[in-house]
Amino acid sequence: MRLADEITRQLGQLADHLSQLPPPQAVQVIARVLDPDTGVLGGVTHLVATGSVFAKDQAERGALPAEVWLALGRASNELGDITLDLDEHKDALKRVGAQPATTAAKPPAPAPLVVRRRR
Repeated sequence: MRLADEITRQLGQLADHLSQLPPPQAVQVIARVLDPDTGVLGGVTHLVATGSVFAKDQAERGALPAEVWLALGRASNELGDITLDLDEHKDALKRVGAQPATTAAKPPAPAPLVVRRRR
């Protein structure tokens, strides 16, 4: 329990620090957090998947309702899908994070903020 509480506290600290970083450094942190293999999101996805396996075992024994296992399995699958969706953008994050912190002579053209998701 202490480990879970400490990780939660540190995630809050990370979010607070992220909001105060210059854009290139913030993008570097975001890229690291979203890394599917070594990042926080990948770790949380793995944790939820592990919880799903545990819940399945407990549901089969009658200790937990099957709905708990199904909900954790669904959450694990959705987090996995989100991780894959975000992984598609890792190169863009790395590129922006590698840019120097100095201001450019000509600011980049704004991009549309509404993008249709493909399914």
